[in-house]
Amino acid sequence: MAEGTGKSTDSSDICEKSSSQKCNILTPRRIPKVAKPHRCDICDKTFSENNLLIRHKRVHTGEKPYHCDICDKSYSEGSHLTTHKRTHTGEKPYLCDICGKTFYQKCDLTKHKYFHTGEKPFHCDVCDKSFSRKSHLTTHKNIHTGKKPYHCDVCGKSFSEGSTLTKHKRCHSGIKPFKCDICGKSFSQVGSLNKHRLIHTGDNPYHCDTCNNSLSIVT
Repeated sequence: MAEGTGKSTDSSDICEKSSSQKCNILTPRRIPKVAKPHRCDICDKTFSENNLLIRHKRVHTGEKPYHCDICDKSYSEGSHLTTHKRTHTGEKPYLCDICGKTFYQKCDLTKHKYFHTGEKPFHCDVCDKSFSRKSHLTTHKNIHTGKKPYHCDVCGKSFSEGSTLTKHKRCHSGIKPFKCDICGKSFSQVGSLNKHRLIHTGDNPYHCDTCNNSLSIVT
């Protein structure tokens, strides 16, 4: 009953569904689930469209139907071929709006921008370290697990990082890519070159806290 009128108030008077007066009660809507009727008979993964299933199956079959007409490389998806062809044409359509550097792929631009922003979205769940690239996090985790997936095919020694294996292999090959621009002496590692340069510059960055002497190298 409406107050002061003596008349009953019907619910339709309060919430009248007409073109001129809409109901203000908000009813939550359920987001319909996307049906995925197309199932992979190898791994049971499902897809909403058959063409997505066809593309997925190439992971299992190794099929690469998209061929580069310039070199002999092939790809499982047309978008990968499009990206690859830019290495031949030199086209780099993705521009960094901070420094002007350009990239073949959008994902490379995204990774590059982390250097400007300082963002490190990939976090180690064991320690508190963070990384700007997922691959760097994966490599870092080998420290915790003890995994050493990079093996030297000469001596069999294993390493947790690919870059460490590359440095190690120079011991076998004798390659010394780091050259002193003062005397011409070459080194297998950049750290060794930096130490060597102290001979020319006279810098003694290492200080003994017992005798106060300074040294160019630690012995």
